[in-house]
Parts: sequence; structure tokens; C-alpha cells
Amino acid sequence: MRNFALLSLTLMILYSCGSVPVTGRRQLNLVSDAEVLSLSLAEYNEYIKTAKKSTNAANTAMVTNVGSRIAEAVSAYYKYVGRESELANFAWEFVLVEDNQVNAFCMPGGKIVVYTGILPITQNETGLAVVVGHEVGHAVAKHASERMSQQMLAQGVGSAVLGKSSSIFQTIFGLGAQAGVLAYSRKQELEADFLGMVFMGIAGYSPEAALPFWERMAQDGGASAPEFFSTHPSDATRIKGIREKLPEAMEYYKAIHGNKTNTTTTPAQNTNTNTNNQWRF
Repeated sequence: MRNFALLSLTLMILYSCGSVPVTGRRQLNLVSDAEVLSLSLAEYNEYIKTAKKSTNAANTAMVTNVGSRIAEAVSAYYKYVGRESELANFAWEFVLVEDNQVNAFCMPGGKIVVYTGILPITQNETGLAVVVGHEVGHAVAKHASERMSQQMLAQGVGSAVLGKSSSIFQTIFGLGAQAGVLAYSRKQELEADFLGMVFMGIAGYSPEAALPFWERMAQDGGASAPEFFSTHPSDATRIKGIREKLPEAMEYYKAIHGNKTNTTTTPAQNTNTNTNNQWRF
């Protein structure tokens, strides 16, 4: 009986492996998209009820513009590689919340929140694309499902499937008092960095902006940065990883946009959501 249970568990794991877009990394996924998205939406809706949305029209438009462009880039890439069905249940939403934390977070299914406290470090639209791209990377790589699956495996797959998914989700994505402090692994964080650079590049933002942004984050330090860095790789590790992956990310950018210099506009200078939305691979 024990051998049968082990065999069943092994087969479940083998048949529950997917792959991350772009990187091709194999990942464990023991939960359905429908289940994760349902839990995510409920948690997000509770958070957004009390969140103070920014009233700054220019900055809000910038967040929406950047998010829309990157979401379009994701859709174009997924269509090109024949995986568009994986985005069927995504409902993209990009919100700017009035909060001094130097932070941003995503929820499964495409709910992205940016805090106003990070805007002085992003400095411009391209810097913001680094942050939004990173969060979109988490969403499309289904890092939430992967983390839940790892927790379920650690706690015993059978019992988790029968009723612990919700509590596991709360453990990983308890927004409440710690909104946005998500328990992703260091590997997932570095992967989201790379995916973010690729998708911002497809959207027309030069991935080269990632290095100065993270260098500014490292310099900021002090009291404002711990929220963002608490579950993230160290400055040196992150910057090293970005340097290594930047040439590959730039290939995506150059393939579509050539070698043209990307503008780093201020919010008021560029709010056209239709810019660079005709993707060619």
C-alpha cells in the first residue's frame, strides 16, 4: 500500500510539471489555474477595498500605460509560441496605490499594484517598466502556483488537495498588514527579473534600464527598501544576474525595435497606450 502511494505521488508530480515561458524551466504545479485565480481574486478584492488609490492623474496614467504595453507584449509572445490559451483567464489590472513603501506586487491572473513610494526610484516610464515587467514575470510564470505546490508537497499532497489550498495561499499571499511581501523563492525572483526584461523589451522599453534601476534601489537602502528586499535576492546577486541576462533580453528588444534609443519620458510626456503595439517576431 505504501509503495502504491509513493508511486501515485511520483506519477502525480511527473504529470504535474509545466514549463516557464522564455526560460523553459520545468516547474511543479499541483493546483489548477481556476483554483489559484479564484483565491487570488478574492484576496485582491479585499485588499483593494481599503487601498488608497493615487489621485495623481499623470502617474496613474503612466502606470496604466506601461502595464498595458507590457501586457500586450506578453500576449504577442504567447501567441507567437502557441501558448495563448494559458492567458485565457488573465484579467490584467494595473493600479497605483498611495503608499510610501518602496514596493510593488502582483497577484496571479494579472493584478499588479505599484506603490507611489517606488516612483522616485523608477524616475521615469522606462524605470517603471522594469518594476512592472518584473511583477508581470511572476504572474505569467505562475510562481504562485509553484509556491503553493511546493507547500502542498511539504505538508502532504493528499491532505492539501482536500482542503488546505486556501490556507496555503493565505500563507504565501497574505496581503493584510503585509501587502506585497510575497514569499517567492530567490530563484523565482531572479527568473522574474529576466522575464521582466524580455517583456519590457518586446514592449519597446530598453532592458538596459534594469541595471541603473536596481543600482538606485541598492543605493536607496535605509528604512524604505526592506519591504521590497525582504524576500528578494541581495543587491549584488540581483545585479550580477541582470548583467548576465541582459544581452539575451536585448536580443528580444533589437529583434522588434532595432537599435533605436528608447525614450525615458516623464508621465506627462507619454501616455499613449497604443505605442509599439504591432509586434513582429
